[in-house]
Amino acid sequence: MKILFSLFFAGLAVSVHAQDNFGKAFSQINADVQEHSKAYGTLKSATETIGHRLTGSANGAKAEAYAFNLFKSYGYDVRYQPFEVESWSRISNETKVGNGAGSLKVVPSVALAHSPVKSAVSAGLVDLGNGLESDYAKDAGLVKGKIALVYLGVLPGSPAGTASLHRSEKTALAISHGAVGIIIINGVKGGVLLTGTASVTGKLISIPAVCIGLEDGMRLKEELKSKPQFASLTMTNFSGMIKARNVIATLKGDSLPDEKILVGGHLDSWDLATGAIDNGIGSFAVMDMARSFKALKLKTKRTVEFILFMGEEQGLLGSKAYIAQAEKKGDLGKVKFMLNYDMTNDPKGFATSRAEMKGLFTSWGEEIVKIDTGFKNVFVFGAWLHSDHQPFMLEGIPTGGGAGGELPNHSGQFYHSDGDSFKLVDEQGLKNTVRFSAMLTYGLANTGVLPVGKQSDEDLKGFLRANKLEEPLRIAGEWKWDK
Repeated sequence: MKILFSLFFAGLAVSVHAQDNFGKAFSQINADVQEHSKAYGTLKSATETIGHRLTGSANGAKAEAYAFNLFKSYGYDVRYQPFEVESWSRISNETKVGNGAGSLKVVPSVALAHSPVKSAVSAGLVDLGNGLESDYAKDAGLVKGKIALVYLGVLPGSPAGTASLHRSEKTALAISHGAVGIIIINGVKGGVLLTGTASVTGKLISIPAVCIGLEDGMRLKEELKSKPQFASLTMTNFSGMIKARNVIATLKGDSLPDEKILVGGHLDSWDLATGAIDNGIGSFAVMDMARSFKALKLKTKRTVEFILFMGEEQGLLGSKAYIAQAEKKGDLGKVKFMLNYDMTNDPKGFATSRAEMKGLFTSWGEEIVKIDTGFKNVFVFGAWLHSDHQPFMLEGIPTGGGAGGELPNHSGQFYHSDGDSFKLVDEQGLKNTVRFSAMLTYGLANTGVLPVGKQSDEDLKGFLRANKLEEPLRIAGEWKWDK
């Protein structure tokens, strides 16, 4: 098929006719994955033999070695990319709440990552609603010296259009307003406890942060309407510098080897469960894409790096390490596109940070629809945070991945909880991620000219503002303009 793009490189307009006839390769990928995919089986094996994949733990190291050996078995040139990470893990935790110092009762809770190594705080409880800056403005400073009670997402009944912040950003706001602790209410019924980091930097925070169940949290909100409530947060945790490793398998391009397409997903998980959904379905899909390329002996113009990042859950540490090491070597300019697979399942189309990719993405999607009408050729563009694409996007590098899919078996409710187990995985949904994403990767690696390049600093600033990311990036200390 023939697509016409107008590009501007170095101030010069260039007309590019992309002769992308990838239908044969797409059909080969489809047949191989449908018949020979190993993603489901290898993920099942890893959850049974390794368990959780917490960065810095013995299990995390086992997961790194598992991925390395799997790539190797597929015939890849594989390397570890070591980096140091401030590892954090739980030792003990107790949360008590009541209407007086002598009537505190234990409430089931889980400590959020990067809480202090040791903490024992007792103070009054203040309901801060959604935990947004507007909630603190209404509070008028009363939370100072108190423990903030905050809902994880957006409370039912909130004004239309109320934006939410990440739990780490809500914690950062609580700290900035003088809170001595924060209790975050999970939004899932049935007492499900959520973990994850409460730090925007991946380093220790200054106050204890815990999550409690929805029912306990809403009961506390009601009790606070009639009488003061008090809380006690006591915990001990481990924190220390250890070594972790990204795992990188390289398929070298033949005619444009210095141009790289990165295909990544985070291998690490939290320690409450096996992380089959977050992010087994993404990272094991990436490994199976790599398998399919080798099995079919597919050639690419550009170099493709299949990357499994560690430390994503503790602050995007592995992807930040990749950026830092590439900058040190002077190689970051080689990265032309980054595809990220984080909890991706059964995509119905493609997403990207760059609207200019619509022509290529939908033209490839038309070829995929001929193979499988379940693929709806959805196209989404915009900007999001809190996964391994973020450090690349903040460098102006185009990013993308799957779009339009839904998590299998209502597994979203078990996000970062002890319910995230292999029984939630859907085999065909996982195969769909592999085959459609492998086709996208093949297209990016082989199209004549990519219609996007790295954004200029000024264009990047405007892009982030247009996508309403200035506030969360400022809270995280990652807004590099007008500091």
